[in-house]
Amino acid sequence: MAGSKVVLVTGASSGIGRATAERLAARGHRVVGTSRRDSPGEAPWTWAVLDVTDEASVAACVAGVLASHGRIDAVVNNAGLVMAGAVEDTTPDEARLSFETNVFGAMRLARAVLPGMRAQKAGTIVNMGSLAGRVGMPFQGLYSASKFALEGLTEALAQEVAAFGVTVALVAPGDTATPVVDNRVWAAGSRDPASPYAAACARVVAMYEKDERAGAPADGVAALVTAIVEGRRRGPRHVVGPLGQRVMVASRGVVPGGIFHWGMSRYFGLGR
Repeated sequence: MAGSKVVLVTGASSGIGRATAERLAARGHRVVGTSRRDSPGEAPWTWAVLDVTDEASVAACVAGVLASHGRIDAVVNNAGLVMAGAVEDTTPDEARLSFETNVFGAMRLARAVLPGMRAQKAGTIVNMGSLAGRVGMPFQGLYSASKFALEGLTEALAQEVAAFGVTVALVAPGDTATPVVDNRVWAAGSRDPASPYAAACARVVAMYEKDERAGAPADGVAALVTAIVEGRRRGPRHVVGPLGQRVMVASRGVVPGGIFHWGMSRYFGLGR
């Protein structure tokens, strides 16, 4: 297609990342999809190995794409990790795992590609947030915290690089049918029956998993990301997902905090 872009998509082996890579490739863009391991299978794009938690891996991946294609026009920071568990049960090392992937991983890749984008006076970075980055979700507190942090990082970065012709945006999906249900990482303490949170945590996370399995297809998020990469959708923040979840997030800034938290606790069967 005219205006074909070189797009690097992280976490492209499944879910939103794969759907995004497929849609971009189908529209004629030159896509490099990444996975922490070797190529997960045949695809109409190039595969690259990338561990976003490793600085050397990020540098090698970006250097490889530049050597092959000469430029990077857009990055989709999709690689992510969902952690479940009570905050009290979560160790600092477990918390760091969530932030290393969801926050510092996106930051590492942005830092690696920005010199080239500034030099070419154009570029797009799309960070994959979550509705859990707008509302603190019980027993996914570290996941919410990392996505809250990514929201702030994205908003600040967008302002810093605008003068260089670089666009930065965040996409916040609601429940989406992806393998995240089976790949959720747990704080070990909350799986211990001796934890005072074990029963409530298991029940609430089961509610999340039920909603996720019934979630919207990943292609809806992929369509939005593609529109941002192609410049057809503008703005620093984009929310996509079921209407009820989007209303919940919107009400967060309108409904008094005490009432909002009461409603959340009632929904999840928490509190007194």
